[in-house]
Amino acid sequence: MTSQVSSPAEQAEPADQQDGQTLVGGQRASDGGKEVRRLDRVIIRFAGDSGDGMQLTGDRFTSETASFGNDLSTLPNFPAEIRAPAGTLPGVSSFQLHFADHDILTPGDAPNVLVAMNPAALKANLGDVPRGAEIIVNTDEFTKRPMARVGYDQSPLEDGSLDGYNVHPVPLTTLTVEALKEFGLSRKEAERSKNMFALGLLSWMYHRPTEGTEKFLRQKFAKKPQIAEANVAAFRAGWNFGETTEDFAVSYEVAPASSAFPPGTYRNISGNLALSYGLIAASHQADLPLFLGSYPITPASDILHELSRHKNFGVRTFQAEDEIAGIGAALGAAFGGALAVTTTSGPGVALKSETIGLAVSLELPLVVVDIQRGGPSTGLPTKTEQADLLQAMYGRNGEAPVPIVAPKTPADCFDAALDAVRIALTYRTPVFLLSDGYLANGSEPWRVPDLEDLPDLRVRFASGPNHTLADGTEVFWPYKRDPETLARPWAVPGTPGLEHRIGGIEKQDGTGNISYDPANHEHMVRIRQAKVDGIEVPDITVDDPTGDARTLVLGWGSTYGPITAAVRRVRAAGDAIAQAHLRHLNPFPGNLGAVLARYDKVVVPEMNLGQLATLLRAKYLVDTRSFTQVRGLPFKAEQLATALKEAIDD
Repeated sequence: MTSQVSSPAEQAEPADQQDGQTLVGGQRASDGGKEVRRLDRVIIRFAGDSGDGMQLTGDRFTSETASFGNDLSTLPNFPAEIRAPAGTLPGVSSFQLHFADHDILTPGDAPNVLVAMNPAALKANLGDVPRGAEIIVNTDEFTKRPMARVGYDQSPLEDGSLDGYNVHPVPLTTLTVEALKEFGLSRKEAERSKNMFALGLLSWMYHRPTEGTEKFLRQKFAKKPQIAEANVAAFRAGWNFGETTEDFAVSYEVAPASSAFPPGTYRNISGNLALSYGLIAASHQADLPLFLGSYPITPASDILHELSRHKNFGVRTFQAEDEIAGIGAALGAAFGGALAVTTTSGPGVALKSETIGLAVSLELPLVVVDIQRGGPSTGLPTKTEQADLLQAMYGRNGEAPVPIVAPKTPADCFDAALDAVRIALTYRTPVFLLSDGYLANGSEPWRVPDLEDLPDLRVRFASGPNHTLADGTEVFWPYKRDPETLARPWAVPGTPGLEHRIGGIEKQDGTGNISYDPANHEHMVRIRQAKVDGIEVPDITVDDPTGDARTLVLGWGSTYGPITAAVRRVRAAGDAIAQAHLRHLNPFPGNLGAVLARYDKVVVPEMNLGQLATLLRAKYLVDTRSFTQVRGLPFKAEQLATALKEAIDD
């Protein structure tokens, strides 16, 4: 969904300073006589079994919130199993959405509203819910057996353990089945729509639009019109229940965040979708066909799925039999003159490493997209992590330097894709694009760019001889380099006169002939490194409003949102702190060393055990302070704010 923002851009008030809702502008009475309160922000978490449709419910609420014009950030969280054990703690699936009338940066630390579809969902998420929050519980599931499965000896709805919360017991299953009697569905079929009843209730509670969801349901179940109308009926029944029941005496409004955005056309977008669109845009700007050689792997598969829908833009997708075949096909496409991409996650990078080294040796453009997840080995397939940085830097035999680009938000995945393609095409090198599960599955508003604002990525292929021998003969040398970029010419196979040898054995500089000469090998190793070192990347910018900060917090990738939210909290408390964020991890920005030297303390938060901090210590001899976690979840803003405050006060 898209929405237009035409008001002038304004500086938004500092956000993410707290997770509690703030009452704005008093309150008013609705037409039905119920109280309506105006809030500046809300954090909602839907939780249930992985088969309860929590991801779909959250996605629909997010889409309607985006079309309404709120700023938002989401955190889907689900098991790795396709159908995890029902009613168990490992089988709980959740979707958290933070939306506001101003700019926000994270999905929020703690939900203001928890929708718990069963005892497992309540028990798995209650620890994150602050006292005073709203809890909507599906009472139909709180029977003896489901409660015993997760260790409840007696009902938490009756034993006082939920005292201090604003609990709304709602028989969601019974109400859904009752609402769908006229459709002639079995009870099991009718129960499947209880997530739509919950969505309708929350849509009423927070004044969300409804037309988009009804249209979506009719399109999704177009071949099963009875199911489509049953879901619409359940959705409407949930809305009507909120409007008429005395259990919900208050509804809430969160105004659009128009003043937080520059004018333009906006849509809600996830990181993987933004990355896919970025690759398509780069293909258009380079005037090259896009080829994706890939093997399905969580959480990167969505890129393959999305690109396969865009053959009309010259996109070709190849689902290979394994990771090695996927990158092999992509490298072959690069040799043939296409914009070549391969997508994977950490385990796939390990399998692709030899071919990435081959791409380094051949000096061909190739974009390797790594959507990082929890490891090692299979690890946590559906959870996020940032632990592939050193693998991207050094995970190949020999000296095989590869540039690394990392997006910072879901929407930034679009720009990072363009940047990765720019580097690959300009310098004839494979490039790593390091996203992660948090960015890939999370979403936020994205301003659709104007075509004229996109970079010109067109390249010139070799077209004829480029070297003259001593006797005057003109020949083509495949490794004769551009004096500025050190890139070798890109020669499309079949072009007359451009025949040349390829392969993994070391080449002689210039001629491309096989060479075992020690001096030539050292020259080629050093020139490939010099090519990467010389890649043009912008200087890093530092956010230090007062200029008085003695502590710098430096992040990379998806830590941007939590770090920025934490920095806002620290500054709001009266402390000075500087912030900088890296997109380019190899090579580092040229001014990074000087920036690090300006501060007494440098704190580096990472979702690994300190990989960037290790690189910084080695290169700049700076005693960085690591703050790390590997929990499969993004940092919380309050958690980082506390760590930064301790660093400042130390």
